Amino acid sequence: MKKEIRLNAFAMNCVAHQSPGLWTHPRDRTACYNRLPYWLDLARTLERGRFDGLFLADVLGVYDVFGGSPDAALRNATQTPANEPLLLVPAMAAVTEHLGFGVTSNLSYEPPYPFARRMSTLDHLTEGRIGWNVVTGYLDSAARGAGKDKQTAHDDRYDVADEYMDVVYKLWEGSWEDDAVLRDRARSRFVDPAKVHRVQHQGNNYRLDAIHLSEPSPQRTPVLYQAGTSPRGRQFAAQHAECVFISGPSAKIIAPRVSAIRALAAAAGRNPAEILMFSMMTIVLGRTEAEAKAKYADYRSHINPEGALTLMSGWTGVDFSTYDLDQEVRHVENDAGRTAMDNITRADPDRIWTVREVAQHVGIGGIGPVIVGTPEKVADDIEAWFDQTDVDGLNVPFAVSPGDFEDITEMLVPELTRRGRYKRAYRHGTLREKLFGDGRARLAAPHPAAQYRPKTK
Repeated sequence: MKKEIRLNAFAMNCVAHQSPGLWTHPRDRTACYNRLPYWLDLARTLERGRFDGLFLADVLGVYDVFGGSPDAALRNATQTPANEPLLLVPAMAAVTEHLGFGVTSNLSYEPPYPFARRMSTLDHLTEGRIGWNVVTGYLDSAARGAGKDKQTAHDDRYDVADEYMDVVYKLWEGSWEDDAVLRDRARSRFVDPAKVHRVQHQGNNYRLDAIHLSEPSPQRTPVLYQAGTSPRGRQFAAQHAECVFISGPSAKIIAPRVSAIRALAAAAGRNPAEILMFSMMTIVLGRTEAEAKAKYADYRSHINPEGALTLMSGWTGVDFSTYDLDQEVRHVENDAGRTAMDNITRADPDRIWTVREVAQHVGIGGIGPVIVGTPEKVADDIEAWFDQTDVDGLNVPFAVSPGDFEDITEMLVPELTRRGRYKRAYRHGTLREKLFGDGRARLAAPHPAAQYRPKTK
């Protein structure tokens, strides 16, 4: 039996997100990113399409590597300006019943104590539909905004992240027993203090002596996403992640990353099949092949090469303004993200990328593949992609929003459903239960979060 195809919409609380320049398209509404109606309409569309979730990216800091200045990012709305993603979630949850929300938050600049409360609050308000995309950042501009000279070294950030996870697990899982909240009107007792426990932590990076401020939420620990596939990122994912977001331009690049993470998970004592792998893929649909190709050509006419290279410079820490457009891109190692540079240098030794090719590729949908065609042709391509990579789902960015998501909902979802590859209805329960099955609202052993639960008699 073939895997059910899962879909996340991939967006960010900014203009254009992964397709700089496409905000100028007459059908695009992302310039209204700072108004609730845009997000409420998007959430309703995604629920109508039975998307598993909306994966909200975020980045702290400005993309100022290109040209050594934020000017190109500002000029081209290259993920700047960008608003806080968490504040969108309660509003979208209020107009949907099932849609999940995977929200990116950078632990490098978030003290764990208030962050744990913020996520518990979202889990309560969404009735258990919240997930956290765990990131450590890649921009020096973010570090400077937080009062540091530069960001912590790449692998060291993951060492800090391991300890951060221990702290939030203790708060979410260990501070309150399941039956601590009484809500006993007759005796005027809301909480049994004997069942609320102080969390004490003394580590290399964090100290804590406090109780968690929130009562237990439906999932306690939110569904955990992770998006780094460097060697150290894979190790972190194998230990902590439930869903892993992998980006890359071809199946040749994605497939070994999927198998590497599954192997590491098995070595850590986890069931590798229970780490869901999502790869990025942009989808451009038409009722006919000619219509789809014309739409894609129209989209490409709006690509902003400078905006695309501004994105790539931020992701890699390499100033692409200093390269000639026909120059070959060579590998550089630094403390920015490792995966984006690997995608265009070492991951596929059979392909050589020029700067011009990078700008054109990244200009629509970032570094992932772009699939163009009728619903039948795109469904064929997706099925082949699943067979070649062993992924469990797609993180779908847009060229034009919400139009591309409307097309997927109205054209692709019915075709995938007809083939028996897509759910006919949402499962009930929390986001974790929707992803992993009934009765799975909370993390279970051997996941490291489970060890922090109070031992009850």
